[in-house]
Amino acid sequence: MMHDGAFSDPARERELFARRLFFGTLATLILSIVLSLRYFDLQISRYEDFATQSNNNRVLVRPLPPPRGLIYDRNGELIADNRPSYDLTIVPERSDDIDQLLSELGKLIAISERDIQRFRKKLSRRRPFEQTTLHVNLSEAERAILAVNGHRLGGAETSARLIRHYPHRDLYAHAIGYVGRINERESQTIESVKYSGTDSIGKVGLEKFYETQLLGTVGSEQVETNARGRAMRILEQTAALAGDNLTLYLDSDLQRTAFDAFNGERGALVAIEVETGGILAMVSTPSYDPNLFVTGISQKNYDSLLYSNDRPLFDRSIRGQYPPGSTIKPMFGLIALQHNIVTPSYQINDNGYFYFKGIERPWRDHNFARGGHGDGVNLSKAIIESCNIYFYGLGVKTGIDLLSEYGSQFGLGARTGIDMPGERPGIMPNRAWKKGAHGQSWFNGDTINTSIGQGFMLTTPLQLAVMSARIASRGDVRTPRLVKSINGIDQPAPQAAANIDISAKHWDYMHRAMQDVVHSSRGTARSINKGLNYKIAGKTGTAQAISIDAEEKYDSSKLNKNQWDHALFVAFAPVKNPKIAIGLIVENGEHGGSSAAPIARAVFDAYMESQESVTLVTK
Repeated sequence: MMHDGAFSDPARERELFARRLFFGTLATLILSIVLSLRYFDLQISRYEDFATQSNNNRVLVRPLPPPRGLIYDRNGELIADNRPSYDLTIVPERSDDIDQLLSELGKLIAISERDIQRFRKKLSRRRPFEQTTLHVNLSEAERAILAVNGHRLGGAETSARLIRHYPHRDLYAHAIGYVGRINERESQTIESVKYSGTDSIGKVGLEKFYETQLLGTVGSEQVETNARGRAMRILEQTAALAGDNLTLYLDSDLQRTAFDAFNGERGALVAIEVETGGILAMVSTPSYDPNLFVTGISQKNYDSLLYSNDRPLFDRSIRGQYPPGSTIKPMFGLIALQHNIVTPSYQINDNGYFYFKGIERPWRDHNFARGGHGDGVNLSKAIIESCNIYFYGLGVKTGIDLLSEYGSQFGLGARTGIDMPGERPGIMPNRAWKKGAHGQSWFNGDTINTSIGQGFMLTTPLQLAVMSARIASRGDVRTPRLVKSINGIDQPAPQAAANIDISAKHWDYMHRAMQDVVHSSRGTARSINKGLNYKIAGKTGTAQAISIDAEEKYDSSKLNKNQWDHALFVAFAPVKNPKIAIGLIVENGEHGGSSAAPIARAVFDAYMESQESVTLVTK
């Protein structure tokens, strides 16, 4: 038998071993170098990155929404504040199965399908680690149920926050407005960082106009969490900055007085502080409770508001556009006096009809059936008794160009610039406007209609109040505004146009005539002068809600109430040193003297009483 060693080659084996040792050593060295480099990269070069990522596994950064700024009336009464609310929120990354979590939650508390739909929409716009609200305004019982079952509701939390609250409910709904949930369209335009932690935004009124000031600045906090994502302790916090507080010119006593005086009738009133242009009262009736919108109004409640014949959501004070009727006669009279178109002694004979050359159909006065206003009708009498025939002729003499020019100076036909969104401009018609709007030339008949505030002419109650204030102040032009101060700092008055150039004697004349509208035995607003210990200057107005043929006589008994004439009134008081001016309308109220003027009287009385109280306190 042959021995195994006979075939071995020691030299070859040594060479093979050496080669294997070399390559093994080389491979080990290379791997060691690679590992060393990797270790250096992980532990030194990228230490901060991985340390941050590690911390993020246990540290959650949460936004701290700022408290919304408060809103006060001129006397410091709170009219928009914040109150605590508890919401059910979900952090998606902490839940293994969102659908299962929603199902479990639905077994514990009442969650509507609308809540779920709204949650899924918001979820698509939020990052996984951000809280997303599922259900708002949890009751105490609901909070207790969620707390007991919290161990099996991973990702669900009960979160406390402040929500907007309007203690006066319907009193300030149109002026202050309300906040509501951020909708999809709004989410595309807002800065997401500024609205972190909140889902509300100003929708209408002051809440919308001053959204930037009221919102505040979002804060943040770093929270240490356990393996299940539950917050254990706060590591670092940057406090949120509350929004600015607004103090308004609005007076809650005057606001309530005006609101109650309408007694459920449709209409609007605006009262202006003559000296400053500050809005003392701004009422639109009927109204609604803005608290319904803060966390999301139900479809039932929304439909009841939206489809109501009384249109409670419509802000008549700045958006309602009505023919001003005879309320503009003092303004037109001032224009005619200033340009010597008529004099105080100029008179006409009024038989109830006005004829214009070339036009067969006459224009009538409201009392044509009684033979008009008779002989010796001058400008003062035409104002006091509201003689249309006088103003038909005056309008033709003056011409639309001059009427339109001055109308704009008195605040008609353009937005006043008030610090509120949604104001409508009304219409102060002229030749250019008619050509642009209707493609037609201007006719003398158009001027005749405009001279008594009818035809194409439209005004808002705010514009009527502005006009009244400018008459009261003898042409002092001030921009109306609601906000008096922000965080206690008085806001400068907006830049206003030049004052209205009318002679002092003409202002005196018109103030006396308007005073006699209220205080003379034949004035159209004489019904409100009983018991007055101060003087009111005013002018009534009636505006048609529907067209009546020239041959027909207006008879409200044959019409539905929503077809009755509108009642208007403009006024200021006290006459010698005007402090407050008012413009108002009662829809389908028929007569300014009987329907609108008493509302103004109630507001004037409340204002004068408050001024007397202030005087007594300061003495």
